[in-house]
Amino acid sequence: MKARYLALILAPLFSTAALAAGYTGPGAQSVTTVAAANDAADDTPVVLQGYVTKKINNDDKYEFKDNTGTITVEIDDEDLPQTPFNDKTKVKLTGEVEKHLMSREVDVDIVEIVN
Repeated sequence: MKARYLALILAPLFSTAALAAGYTGPGAQSVTTVAAANDAADDTPVVLQGYVTKKINNDDKYEFKDNTGTITVEIDDEDLPQTPFNDKTKVKLTGEVEKHLMSREVDVDIVEIVN
C-alpha cells in the first residue's frame, strides 16, 4: 500500500511535462533562427519555424531549413507528431542546442505542425 502512494507522489517528478518545463521569466530567451542556433552556446533553448527537408541517416537525424540556413536536428520517434508531414509542411521545433566539437545540432523535444 505504501509503495502505491509513493508511486503516485513520485510520478509527476518523472513526467515529460515536468521535465520539459523550464524558466520562462525575465532574461530567458529562446533562439528563433537557424543562423542564431549555429552560433548559440550549448543547451541554449530554441524555437524554430521552417521545414524538415530530409532524413539524414537511420538514426533520428534530419536536416531542418528556415530562411537563414540549415541545421541538423535530432527528433526521437516519440517526439514526432501524429499527423504525417513532409518537406513542404511548415513545422515549429522546440528544443535546445547541442554543441559538438566541430558542429551544432538541435535536440528537439516538441514538433508542431504550423498551419
